[in-house]
Amino acid sequence: MKGNKKRDTKPELAVRRLVHASGLRYRVAATPIKGVRRTADLLFRPTKVAVFVDGCFWHSCPVHGTSPQANSEYWLPKLERNRERDIETTGTLEDAGWLVLRFWEHEDPAEVAATIITTVRERRARAETREP
Repeated sequence: MKGNKKRDTKPELAVRRLVHASGLRYRVAATPIKGVRRTADLLFRPTKVAVFVDGCFWHSCPVHGTSPQANSEYWLPKLERNRERDIETTGTLEDAGWLVLRFWEHEDPAEVAATIITTVRERRARAETREP
């Protein structure tokens, strides 16, 4: 499992390139809340947007997720715990005022980036209009 990347996966890099090219800046593999050991793939601190690009196997994609045949008594509980952790992470961040965006690795990077860009810009504009 050491060979499996935690960050800088191909889908994540494709999305990051497009978002960066749009002029938005973000943190990579950053912790949104101090003391909580969870990292977002892209983090926009000022607008409180946390983005996750989830792998189909590791996060049990309903379309592309597969059930391991070898050593399934080890893998199935591990994959289930990953799903539970995703739900827990989303809830924790939302309770702290963050907007959580989750995407699957098989989604079109251009569409994912467009959603992120639109969301971050809208939240930034709303925050600017509220300030005195």
